[in-house]
Amino acid sequence: MPLTTDQQQEIEAARAAEGRTRRPVAPGLEALLYQAVPVLDHGFVRVIDYMGDDAAVVQAARVSYGRGTRAANEDRGLIRYLMRHRHSTPFEMCEIKFHVKLPIFIARQWIRHRTANVNEYSARYSILDREFYIPAPEQLAAQSTANRQGRGEVLAGEEAARVLDLLRGDAMQTYDHYAWMLNEDADGTPLDPGRQGLARELARMNLTLNTYTQWYWKTNLHNLFHFLALRSDTHAQYEIRVYADAMLEMVKAWVPACHEAFVDYRMGAATFSAGMLGVVRRLLAGEAVEQPGSGLSKREWRELMETLGRPVA
Repeated sequence: MPLTTDQQQEIEAARAAEGRTRRPVAPGLEALLYQAVPVLDHGFVRVIDYMGDDAAVVQAARVSYGRGTRAANEDRGLIRYLMRHRHSTPFEMCEIKFHVKLPIFIARQWIRHRTANVNEYSARYSILDREFYIPAPEQLAAQSTANRQGRGEVLAGEEAARVLDLLRGDAMQTYDHYAWMLNEDADGTPLDPGRQGLARELARMNLTLNTYTQWYWKTNLHNLFHFLALRSDTHAQYEIRVYADAMLEMVKAWVPACHEAFVDYRMGAATFSAGMLGVVRRLLAGEAVEQPGSGLSKREWRELMETLGRPVA
């Protein structure tokens, strides 16, 4: 049975008396706090802190105090209603902070999401680690012939070996030059007391984009869902998608009801334009519709057919 407001207040008072927090906690996420989930070859993502839970979303939507006496299935139904009808404000009541270690080229793609608070490791102040992202062989692919942003067939044989050698060799060489220009090792000890060395803010410009950086990234649940909808999608670049997938599992542990609604109404859903919807209605009515008479462009027609499970040859 759900707790009444008085019962919840009694529990919170007992927690305070024992020196424990009085704020609502998400048990599933508490178990994951500070645990680094490995991503790529040297990267990771972990939760540092969070605020709110499924009940906080419900509370904000009802503009009421406490968790109330409504049944859990009613709370779940409300969350699903909010997600389905894009009532986003209640989801903004929950926040989460991640610590992420990632390659610089992925960080530059990630930072395009401007709805978060970010504090990145400063290469003006500190020395970057000698760690680089080297793709697994199955991730080495040629440029897609159908998508200017995507990958095509996987490279093999001597070409693949040569690419890996170049990536690894270039990264190591530029880092060696970086260290020489700095004239100091990772803990700041001079390599050659007879040289001054170049300023850290200048020496860093020589590093390759597969060098790893780190940051703290804090956002609310609504904006996190927007990030995940784009970056956990199958069309997203693999190297950012694996981070998004790891974060999506953390969201599941944090706010399971919100996660369920998000997967159903965002990740597993499709959006139709007015023209697409018109075609679907005509198909349901038994009409034989072809692209030339549909009012859709060839690309939009192909996307609609793929969504309907009727891929165009």
